[in-house]
Amino acid sequence: MIPTTRRQFLRSLGLSAAALPFLPALHRLRAAETTPIQRIVFMFSPNGTILPEFWPDQIGEDFQLKRILAPLEPFRNRLMTLKGIANKISGDGDGHMRGMSCLLTAIELNAGNIQGGSDRPAGWAKGISIDQEIRNFLQAKKATATRFGSLELGVQVGNRADPWTRWTYAGNNQPLAPVNSPYEIFDKLYGQVKERENLGSVLDDVSEDLKLISSNLGKDERQMLEKHATFVRQMETDLSAMAGQTLRFPAPKLEPGVELDNDGIPKISEMQSDLLVNAFANDLARVATLEFSNSVGQSRMRWLGINDGHHGLSHEPDTNKDAQEKLVKINTWFAEQLAALARKLDAIPEPGGSGTMLDNTTIIWTNELGKGNSHSHKDIPFVALGGGLGFKTGRSLQFDNLAHNRLWLSIAHAFGHPIATFGSTDHSQGGPLSLA
Repeated sequence: MIPTTRRQFLRSLGLSAAALPFLPALHRLRAAETTPIQRIVFMFSPNGTILPEFWPDQIGEDFQLKRILAPLEPFRNRLMTLKGIANKISGDGDGHMRGMSCLLTAIELNAGNIQGGSDRPAGWAKGISIDQEIRNFLQAKKATATRFGSLELGVQVGNRADPWTRWTYAGNNQPLAPVNSPYEIFDKLYGQVKERENLGSVLDDVSEDLKLISSNLGKDERQMLEKHATFVRQMETDLSAMAGQTLRFPAPKLEPGVELDNDGIPKISEMQSDLLVNAFANDLARVATLEFSNSVGQSRMRWLGINDGHHGLSHEPDTNKDAQEKLVKINTWFAEQLAALARKLDAIPEPGGSGTMLDNTTIIWTNELGKGNSHSHKDIPFVALGGGLGFKTGRSLQFDNLAHNRLWLSIAHAFGHPIATFGSTDHSQGGPLSLA
């Protein structure tokens, strides 16, 4: 039986239709890109922080980093701390739910039946998240569209699906699940490269087979066969055009057999950041989210000598100095993961001499809470590291309890997307923050 569609034809070759985007007619490689590329990463860690050990005491350029942010000292001139920004979204759901699912969306949760804490039950967020807003804006233009648009990466995010575990949304009531497995991310990014190689290796045989059976077919079947032969010739042309064209950077080698469990978190974090940086370097995406655990996350950081669950520690009173010290260590470890990601970006020069990837990539590190034991949404830990958006870095900034909607407006505008509001219209009043 002759396949009647191109999809069926590819399946008859033992390939998937996913191989097609690697053909030049459907995917533009940018190995020789010379225009600086704007990129952004949103990084999440849960359960608030220890504010006295997080925020610098000084405002402006002459500031000193406290213990939690000390790992970022090498990037001090490309760093901004943004104190005084609040998640002012109210409504249904408990503090953790609104803190998490309203963090990137900056809009209320839908009514629902997911019960949390002692507050009213709720559902998913009512709107798109800022990462997906920027993704869609970039994907709508040929010059900035990429193979994947965005990547949603997770590091030991809970298996359940609820507002405590989702911070990225494609739209109203459309949460996006992060991918916890580096091996799955690898297959998503690079699995089709092997298919492309397989495709080239079998086309010669297919062409010969088509010639052999042509003389034994009726008119209608011969016409169908000729269509497939034309398709084969086009693929041969495309593959020929791709001769010598490869990814600018080869796919990273992942350590096999890493357990995707609590104790595997350090290695998972390393592999996920390697994949993120490699995907950016090959211009497969320009937007990414990196989610460590989830709201109410109970990771046990035994590699730091801490056996207590993170969330449980975050609810201990300030007078529990042992718990406070453990939380400082936990949040310092998250700062180290941010520093590691920044180092990887900074080690890769951009094509055309426009600095390093870090010069054109902004990483936003944030949290669903300001202070864990009070579920405060004030002074949410917002740190921006890197360049490319025109922000003046090397500063410690202080705002007067401003809605985080305005920060997301600032980032959208920096990408050339001059939206008037984002998320809640009421909390968008005042427009973008002045960060230049």
